Amino acid sequence: MNRRTRVRFAPSPTGPLHMGGVRTALYNYLYAKQNGGDFILRIEDTDSHRFVPGAEEYIIEALRWCGILPDEGVDASGHVVETPSERHPHAPYRQSQRRGIYRKYAEQLVEAGYAYYAFDSSAELEKARAEAEASGQTFIYNQTTCKGLRNSLTLSAEETAHLLETTTDWTIRFRMPENTVVKMDDLIRGHIEVNTDTLDDKVLWKRADELPTYHLANIVDDHLMEITEVIRGEEWLPSLPLHYMLYKAFGWEDSMPRFAHLSLLLKPVGNGKLSKRDGDKLGFPVFPLQWTNAEGEKSRGYREDGYFPEAFVNMLAMLGWNPGTEQELFSLQELVKAFSLDKVQKAGAKFNPDKAKWFNKEYLRLKDDASLAELFVPVLKEHGIAVEDCPGGMDYLVKVVHLIKERATFVADFWDIAWYLFNAPTEYVEKDAAKFWKEENYELAFKVAHFVCAYDGPWEKTSIESALEEYIRGNEWPMGKVMNCLRLALTGSGSGLGIADILSFIGKDEFLRRMEAAGAKLGK
Repeated sequence: MNRRTRVRFAPSPTGPLHMGGVRTALYNYLYAKQNGGDFILRIEDTDSHRFVPGAEEYIIEALRWCGILPDEGVDASGHVVETPSERHPHAPYRQSQRRGIYRKYAEQLVEAGYAYYAFDSSAELEKARAEAEASGQTFIYNQTTCKGLRNSLTLSAEETAHLLETTTDWTIRFRMPENTVVKMDDLIRGHIEVNTDTLDDKVLWKRADELPTYHLANIVDDHLMEITEVIRGEEWLPSLPLHYMLYKAFGWEDSMPRFAHLSLLLKPVGNGKLSKRDGDKLGFPVFPLQWTNAEGEKSRGYREDGYFPEAFVNMLAMLGWNPGTEQELFSLQELVKAFSLDKVQKAGAKFNPDKAKWFNKEYLRLKDDASLAELFVPVLKEHGIAVEDCPGGMDYLVKVVHLIKERATFVADFWDIAWYLFNAPTEYVEKDAAKFWKEENYELAFKVAHFVCAYDGPWEKTSIESALEEYIRGNEWPMGKVMNCLRLALTGSGSGLGIADILSFIGKDEFLRRMEAAGAKLGK
């Protein structure tokens, strides 16, 4: 019997969502949509000690910015789903709001002989670790070591019952069988086999805070939410044998989801997981949105750095997945059609910050001029320029964007590229002035300026450019020296847009004013 595809992204609100987490959410989303299924957002917030205020809201906003919208879950349909409903029978989707359901499942495993009560204190466990290390061994709580510890396997039924009633410092541990081969299949990594003698008896539920650990909670929730595939990071691969054994212990083998473990995102240089420190060191963000920690320190975000969400998503999709074609630019809808887990690579994917910029540059070029002009408005405002200050208003901005967008990677670059189309320079790059503003050059440049002011042909780039070249060459003046001198007066440096381009925007009167201002500042 075929089940409807249901996948989940289940982050913990312990800090900002790393770009690797966004990629995991993206791959889950693409898989669900391609198979006509559901993408669920579940918040795994049972670790109260690591909970960070604002982290859940950050996760929701980051996914919304990326366009990775859940079909159900904490942020289903743009609002929080708190209680079960006909549309969302699996709610609530925060594990902290489900805490009352987990103990009975843990107790069920104890009654069936698949788990037991452990009463060891932290001091007793630390002593056992120290003794093992002293003999050159590594302590793990398993079917061998548990025989010398305080638990319901070594205590009498009366002692166990007394401790359950009178103490709260106890846990329920899974009883891993001895010398058993766990045979597993991964949709990315293939067949895997692990002997249980290498595994420990993990804690499933804690009496102290009456909360489950990840291992129990995610298995129970995935079962109750009818999850069909678990697509998660490779850091959970060592936990896969336990999760297989839990499904078997509960008798849920027939409904067990299929598993796929994604490789890590690696540093741009060398091996190792991509971290915030790598971003700080090399100057790029590792979070989708800006994050401010409790100490007020800000971490950069792709949104605040000026990346388009579609460029960010496209870049992430290509980190560890290959469509098998030469195509690199994919809309979200195109990714849904092209994505498949069998094309996800097993090896880690090395992050290239320059490639991330390349994606943004390509998406900027694809946008129409009017849309980019609207995005340029707040940038201009930061520099004290209002739309009404521009001759022709928005039409002027659209023309500017059309001229310069091929040179830009981010919308903010528009100002750096063409600020002098809005403001006259008041300072001049010293080395450029020394190189270009020489008497034999600027005298000719002023003659050109007066010629331009007298020019009565069409005031657009091609005509101006043709007239300038004909006039300068006709007088047999050095084209490069004259043009560099003009550019210095117009932009304040020896670099910038073409002279005819600049003139077509600022007009004759402003051209002459800038020439006079340069002469007054630099000497005439």
